[in-house]
Amino acid sequence: MKKNAIRSLVVVFAFAALSLPALAQGAPAGASEEGRHHGMPSVDERLQHMTKMLNLSDDQQAKVKPILQDEHSQMASLKQDTSMSQQDRHTKFEQIHDATKQKIRGVLNDEQKAKFDSMHARHKGHMGKHGGQGDTGSSDKQ
Repeated sequence: MKKNAIRSLVVVFAFAALSLPALAQGAPAGASEEGRHHGMPSVDERLQHMTKMLNLSDDQQAKVKPILQDEHSQMASLKQDTSMSQQDRHTKFEQIHDATKQKIRGVLNDEQKAKFDSMHARHKGHMGKHGGQGDTGSSDKQ
């Protein structure tokens, strides 16, 4: 039960990260930077990955970073909230991620938006193929 909740949280963080390639090329596993949970990239790593993939300008980076920091803060707070069921927490994680995605899209030009959406679609498909969303239907509570 608790193992499923933890696994589900890891999946949501992976989905929120939208940068599995950064994990393969980023810091070594076990790096202890602030903000790293379950091997997920930090805000700075995510920003670097997005900058590389979307060719973000300095101005865009300055606008995207606080959006990512806000998402990270909200996700960390939600992770600590033990009053919610696993399903409610998962739903809230998705809502936070969707809101972050929309804010980031607002900073991008049309070409970058298309690539950003493509990145999300590929990542979502990847997570689905590898059982990343298999525990979302569980009614177990922590």
